Amino acid sequence: MIKKEIQICGKPVVLGASALLPKIYRINFGKDMVADMNRLRKSFNAAQNLSKNATEEEREAAQLDEIDLTIFERTAWAMAYHADKEGIVPRDPDAWLESFDGVFSIYEVFPVILELWGINQKTTSIPAKK
Repeated sequence: MIKKEIQICGKPVVLGASALLPKIYRINFGKDMVADMNRLRKSFNAAQNLSKNATEEEREAAQLDEIDLTIFERTAWAMAYHADKEGIVPRDPDAWLESFDGVFSIYEVFPVILELWGINQKTTSIPAKK
């Protein structure tokens, strides 16, 4: 498992990723984590790459919607739950979110999630044919 400790609202949180992560996500949320992460990555990149000269219409189109934020919260919880070997992270994602003082920023946490997800998705096998 790949792990990384970060600070969320001043609280240390360990996030982890391995081949088991999509199963944890699917069991708890009934959703395909790969599809959800692809959607969130696309939305996040659009929001991040928004030009300072963008029109109001372009800004509205690039905003992360409720579904994107739900995917983010679910993914953050699943990674924290997966990395937790001491039973500190609540089994209920909402209880975990309520354990923070304030709202944590997707713009600070999601790049770490993407980093772990990307490392986890890389293959270490060598193709038999070239």
